[in-house]
Amino acid sequence: MRRRRIAFGRRGVEPLEDLSPFEDEDEEAEPLVFEPAAPVETRLSPDTKAARGRLFERLMESIDLAALSLMGETQARAEIAQILREIIDEGAIALSTVESARVIKEIIDQVLGYGPLQPLLDRDDIADIMVNGAGTVFIEVAGKVQKTDIVFDSDEQLLNICQRIVNAVGRRVDEGSPICDARLPDGSRVNVIAPPLSIDGPALTIRKFRRDKLTLDQLVGFGSITAEGAEILKVIGRVRCNVLVSGGTGSGKTTLLNCLTAYIDHDERIVTCEDSAELQLQQPHVVRLETRPANLEGEGLVTMRDLVKNCLRMRPERIIVGEVRGPEAFDLLQAMNTGHDGSMGTLHANSPREALSRLESMIAMGGFQLATKTVREMMVSSIDVIVQAARLRDGRRVITQITEVVGMEGDVITTQDLFTYEITGEDREGNIRGRHRSTGVGRPAFWERARYYGEHDRLAEAIERAAVDQPERKGGYDNDFMGAET
Repeated sequence: MRRRRIAFGRRGVEPLEDLSPFEDEDEEAEPLVFEPAAPVETRLSPDTKAARGRLFERLMESIDLAALSLMGETQARAEIAQILREIIDEGAIALSTVESARVIKEIIDQVLGYGPLQPLLDRDDIADIMVNGAGTVFIEVAGKVQKTDIVFDSDEQLLNICQRIVNAVGRRVDEGSPICDARLPDGSRVNVIAPPLSIDGPALTIRKFRRDKLTLDQLVGFGSITAEGAEILKVIGRVRCNVLVSGGTGSGKTTLLNCLTAYIDHDERIVTCEDSAELQLQQPHVVRLETRPANLEGEGLVTMRDLVKNCLRMRPERIIVGEVRGPEAFDLLQAMNTGHDGSMGTLHANSPREALSRLESMIAMGGFQLATKTVREMMVSSIDVIVQAARLRDGRRVITQITEVVGMEGDVITTQDLFTYEITGEDREGNIRGRHRSTGVGRPAFWERARYYGEHDRLAEAIERAAVDQPERKGGYDNDFMGAET
């Protein structure tokens, strides 16, 4: 056999943005779009698995371990595929046509991608990937969790893939640092927890981002919000209201925050602060900041509060915090109240009222010695709107409330709902039915702000149209996006 030499760097191949299959495997590329209920069949027979191991060893003997990382993704996949086919054609390893195509793709995924996880990462209908050790992988599709047949060869293989993911963002996971947050090149959120903390082997959780980013108009088509509610949210984004996006785990807070940021003017300077950089803003003037964990010596820690405080020295026009979860809440409120109108953030809470309570608790946990009334007055003067997202029990995600923070009565913060979502029933398939309705507020508290930015006519029209009773819909983008056009 003609001995081939291709590039393969000592540090391994870092994941690239284009993870699509190589061009001459078009028939293998078709399963990238699955029906939500389609099972994931990936188990190999013991003989095929042994053949795959021998083929991988022969591949390592046939390539030059020098500079494969210098190649582009498509070229590297094509080169490796050609070498593997040559090895198979020699007859040293017996595989059928179907088996060889599958084994070749798995080996390439192992070398250039993320091994057994790559088919799941290539699917755009999966919201979460949950690996509970080498032998158990679950996915969430259309709001429902289902088990797959994907398995790893060993915990070592799984841990190596975890290392590859976190190394790409300058972090590590091992016995000395068994918990790590990271991200994939497309912004998907990754959490790894390794032994000894994870008893049954490494646990990997990936919150996948869709390749085609959702917009408010798409959320209208999915029934997550009405057209009138979406128009009000667009006005809120344009007129520089300070916004908190509240919701439970998996309710779509980050997706909604991405949607709202689409209506920020392109001439504004935006600084984002995140634990793992996930937001993908489309404006040209964006500075992205990310926290950093401490090193082995316990030094080098950069917290979210450090980032938010540093933002104030970077001349931002808007500050966007990916998730408020600690004492940085105080600094964000100060920023919102000192000339950085239009700042946004997300936090975990089950209602707008609870979101305010959580903010107050975060500030107290930060050690600030402030009277309760002082903290609440700061929140009232800083926050204009709270947008509540929720995941219904059928797995769908909807915007359940658009709420204004309007003032104080004594020591109590007063709010008013502009939009609410009320559940009206359930259909035969178990899907929740409900409708968004306007609360009848004709002139929101941010009306003068809308007038200042010339958006009051648009706001008035949306409020007037929203006053008409809306039809019942089965809402939520999780189950609807596969057939949204219909």
